[in-house]
Amino acid sequence: MKTNITPKEIAKMIDQTLLKAFVSDEDFRTFCEESARYDFKMVAINSAPVLKCKAFLKGSDVHVGAAISFPLGQTTIETKVFETKKAIEEGADEIDYVVNIVELKNRNLDYIRREMESIVAVCREAGVMSKVIFENCYLTQDEKEILCKIALEVKPDYIKTSTGFGTGGATVEDVRLMKSLVGDKIKVKAAGGIRDLDGALAMIEAGAERIGTSAGVKIVEELKQRSGCAEA
Repeated sequence: MKTNITPKEIAKMIDQTLLKAFVSDEDFRTFCEESARYDFKMVAINSAPVLKCKAFLKGSDVHVGAAISFPLGQTTIETKVFETKKAIEEGADEIDYVVNIVELKNRNLDYIRREMESIVAVCREAGVMSKVIFENCYLTQDEKEILCKIALEVKPDYIKTSTGFGTGGATVEDVRLMKSLVGDKIKVKAAGGIRDLDGALAMIEAGAERIGTSAGVKIVEELKQRSGCAEA
């Protein structure tokens, strides 16, 4: 397991999440201020509060990440594209969208490819990072491999294990599988159920380059304590 990572380095691998349905403006302000203080890579939020979080994070280099068609992925391609464009217009630096699992299960692979191409194209044109959420807890091994193959053709920036709202989250086995299939051509993000430093390090060791979690502060503080490092 990777043991030489510093608190600053791991903070810059963390997408700190706040995706609850019941969040006040003051909650968002506190969340963003804390994320800026720890210098996380990104705050992961639903698309509606992008504008306010962008304002709360003004002056920091923490990215704002919008979750699109979250968490079920059950909106049309056109709706996902509109939501993506609107989030980018309001300041989103990164986009995490959920694939249409129903169409994947139906083996409508042309649809899945068109969906991915449409969203990635919008992001690429805007200079915004794109991440494709698989929601692996609902997928067979074959379906995971199919999504990786399509991703290799379309080239999003990241493929991502989970929303954190399904029946299961990230697993080391899934991260290893995804990494083995896409290699260095696409990065892997692990998200869902990563609640402590050991969990985060296990995902990083397996090949994840981003960690989606609501426990970013705990993870960084655990590493500071373990390494005897006082840096934020």
